[in-house]
Amino acid sequence: MGNQSVMEAKGKMISQENKEESGGQKAHAPSNGDNRAPASAGKIRVTAQALAAKQREISVSEFFAKNRHLLGFDNPRKALLTTVKEAVDNALDACEEAGILPEVWVQIQSTGENRFRVDVQDNGPGIVKKQIPLIFGKLLYGSKFHRLRMSRGQQGIGISAAGMYGLLTTGKPVKIVSKIARDKPAHYYEIQIDTKRNVPEILNGRGEGEDIPPNEAGRQYMGKRGIAWIEVDHGTRVTIELEGRYQRGRGSVEEYLELTALANPHVTIHYQDPEGEETTYQRLTDQLPPEPKEIKPHPYGVELGVLVAMLRETEATTLARFLKESFSRVSDTIAQRICEAAKLSGRSNPRRLSRQEAEALFEAIQQTRIPPPATDCVWPIGEDLLLRALHQMVPAEFYAAATRPPAVYRGNPFIVEVALAYGGTPPIQRISREAMEELLSETDARTLRQFLAATFDGMGAMAADKILQQAQLPRRIMPGNLDEEQRNRLYEAIRNVNLFEGQTMNVLRYANRVPLLFQAGACSITQTVMQTNWRIYGLEQARGALPSGPVTLMVHIASVWVPFTSESKEAIAAYPEIQKELRLAFQTVGRKLGMFLRRRQRAQHEGQRRSVFLRYLSEVATAVSMITPVDREKLYEKLVSVAKRKTADADLQLDEHGRPVSQELTAEDFGGGVLVVDPDQPAPQPEGAAPSTALP
Repeated sequence: MGNQSVMEAKGKMISQENKEESGGQKAHAPSNGDNRAPASAGKIRVTAQALAAKQREISVSEFFAKNRHLLGFDNPRKALLTTVKEAVDNALDACEEAGILPEVWVQIQSTGENRFRVDVQDNGPGIVKKQIPLIFGKLLYGSKFHRLRMSRGQQGIGISAAGMYGLLTTGKPVKIVSKIARDKPAHYYEIQIDTKRNVPEILNGRGEGEDIPPNEAGRQYMGKRGIAWIEVDHGTRVTIELEGRYQRGRGSVEEYLELTALANPHVTIHYQDPEGEETTYQRLTDQLPPEPKEIKPHPYGVELGVLVAMLRETEATTLARFLKESFSRVSDTIAQRICEAAKLSGRSNPRRLSRQEAEALFEAIQQTRIPPPATDCVWPIGEDLLLRALHQMVPAEFYAAATRPPAVYRGNPFIVEVALAYGGTPPIQRISREAMEELLSETDARTLRQFLAATFDGMGAMAADKILQQAQLPRRIMPGNLDEEQRNRLYEAIRNVNLFEGQTMNVLRYANRVPLLFQAGACSITQTVMQTNWRIYGLEQARGALPSGPVTLMVHIASVWVPFTSESKEAIAAYPEIQKELRLAFQTVGRKLGMFLRRRQRAQHEGQRRSVFLRYLSEVATAVSMITPVDREKLYEKLVSVAKRKTADADLQLDEHGRPVSQELTAEDFGGGVLVVDPDQPAPQPEGAAPSTALP
């Protein structure tokens, strides 16, 4: 019995060793290209049926609720600005489309710690009742996405996304009041977006909203329910409460409104900040811009997949008719040429074309010479209004503007405009002591050097170091830790240090009259500015950097479809056609600036030569009259006449301040689009506005 047990134990040990050897051989055996795990490697965790059961459709509003940074709501300060921006842009579009001179009221009120209520009202045409919930409570709903004409909005996302952000951060619905005529009732809605289904939910009036009667009865009704409304015959008011952060300086609501007034001189904006201070930006002209016309897509801008979809959906009975009715700039003759190049009959049914025939049609379109699209779908601001607006907002000595002829990218027309201002006092040196104290208390910069460079436009690292060195302050001290004596030294250094050498060009970017305040480095405008050689125009510039000097450059791109790099609409994509037009516009204003600087430098040089001549002419005349029998006074007068003739540029050009010495220079001397002003004369300020801390 004992021997049998020993034999059984030995047999089990041999069997176990064989299994281990077999497993080791399997582990080291070549795979022969088969990487599948053996069936015994482990239990399958989930089946294909279980995975399929988890799949479901994602609502667009649910997606953007989780990815709100894509829409510009990535931090509280930016969220507050984006909310104001989307509401104001919609207001201006509505007014211009209705042929009404825009007047906009913007009010920001603090409702708690880091919570604000934003009210924006316009005098536009108003919104019909059934459209209000869809416009403010549904993402990707609007009238501008499918048409080709210049407008500020494009995607149908902005204002509804702002309301969604307010709902997510405060739980409060969006409140809308809209009125279409004086004797018509106003419509009042409280709306929140259902992010699961991307549909609006109406919270008041038993899901139908409320109609407010006109005249005195309506005013009493609004007063009892606390509904805010500025008395106008027609318009829309939107109220959004959200989590945000209010801060002045660069990237603030004040900067956005200032820049909006700059690019929209036909607009009046009334603004009240959270501290109750009111500012009005009055319009410079009572003339509305011409209304852009809607155009059909240009054949060169249509891709193959889009062309196939258009062929499948068209109601045209013949291919030639499809080409003529679906695209701009296609006449009967051009349609026939395209059909011949594609080896297709113009009478064929477009809905029955095969994939190969559609591809042949696409290739034929690219090879056929077609006129560029019409440009009455975009309208520039204009050189005259650019000069007037820039002169009002930016104190300087010299202004130049240029509007390029219309161009095309991917079949989309666009126009580039550039305005330049040179000279004047840096923005930081126009700040008051009270404003500096307020900015120091509001900033989130970690160091004083970072505060100076990030708060004021055109303030480079070199200029910030100059101020700190003059004030005898360390660079890494926190702004909030400055004592009274240190603040006094900082303010005196700001006022007295020469900052022209350390100042960098301030680039103001616009798309369809809307200022772009963020992602400057990712924008083709900034990239093209840095790629342009500004040294030949008299400015200092390091390789791959913005030029140095007291220069403000305003750049506006107007197009039926602006190629933004993201849904937040903060930077423009680098299409070669756009960069080419930008470069040509920069060269145009650069040549005018170079002419101004060279003339001023020549005037200074000739003036110095004249002063040297006049210093010694009296002694020369006296010495000559003692040697030869000539009249000293007559000789002196002749010598002075010769000296003035030889240094005539001092009289015909500009003095050291950029002003004409004895002869007025005209804009034609610089090729037009130029304004030269007296730097000692202050530029007009907007009504109720203090000197800007965000603009030069």
